Amino acid sequence: MTLAIETAGLRKRFGEVRALDGLDLTVERGVVYGLLGPNGAGKTTAVRVLATLLVADDGEACVLGHDVRREADAVRSRLSLTGQYASVDQDLTGAENLTLIGRLLGRSGRSARERAAQLLAAFDLADAASRPVKQYSGGMRRRLDIAASIVVTPDLLVLDEPTTGLDPRSRADVWRIVRALAAQGTTILLTTQYLEEADALAGRVAVVDNGRVVAEGTPGELKASVGAARLHVRFDDGTTAAAAADTLRSAFDLEVAHEPGSGALTAPVDDPERATAILAELTRRHAPMTGFSLDRPSLDEVFLALTASTARQEVSS
Repeated sequence: MTLAIETAGLRKRFGEVRALDGLDLTVERGVVYGLLGPNGAGKTTAVRVLATLLVADDGEACVLGHDVRREADAVRSRLSLTGQYASVDQDLTGAENLTLIGRLLGRSGRSARERAAQLLAAFDLADAASRPVKQYSGGMRRRLDIAASIVVTPDLLVLDEPTTGLDPRSRADVWRIVRALAAQGTTILLTTQYLEEADALAGRVAVVDNGRVVAEGTPGELKASVGAARLHVRFDDGTTAAAAADTLRSAFDLEVAHEPGSGALTAPVDDPERATAILAELTRRHAPMTGFSLDRPSLDEVFLALTASTARQEVSS
């Protein structure tokens, strides 16, 4: 099966700024794929190249088997892009915006109106259908933007930082929509600077920094790359905690962090099954624990570790 996206060595400069510096991507069909990185990492430039809005200085890029440079019309016919800012007409109503887009895309008047009503209901905008978009909240405009992108369902939907500036409830609404679209089989390329968003939505994630991919994998794989999970255990007193720390060192060969007198201790654990065995042994040998938790590394830690390494390499080069 043809890949949804395949790029090799994409480069793009704006004056002295290297927006893309050898970007390599491979995105399979039917997935939510996250491009994760800070402002200025090159995410939006990559999106604009893939959407045929920019021409790369060097490298190759294919979308659904079509070269973005030589077959731009074919790419545009199968891809839909929702940018960072509302692209709908502020003076038209929600229904008028979606109907207009439907007509521009070749639907009859009746078909366009029916599709608009269907999308407004699905995106929880039916009550605001006859209101001008300038009266919409930020979250409502974002939902309308995404609805406009799927008036004709694309094979590939590109969402460029779709929740920037939204409140938590509006962000959750957008997440719900993304999950629903993915469940229907649409391939989604999601760019974001929110690590929890990539963790919540993307099956695979590419961490982008300085215009290139510095790591790629599932969220779980990326988290595992920076270290084991950490088991936190708490006892009523420091003496019991110290004895428990000795047990972890002798019975499980773990490096345990424990401050003298503290009832809390922490140890790295490589998998949940081992954590279960550790807790069972501590329960057997010592007084009851007052609490415990198993924390995996977060994507925040992954990103900070990866981008810090890149920064050091650039400074030393």
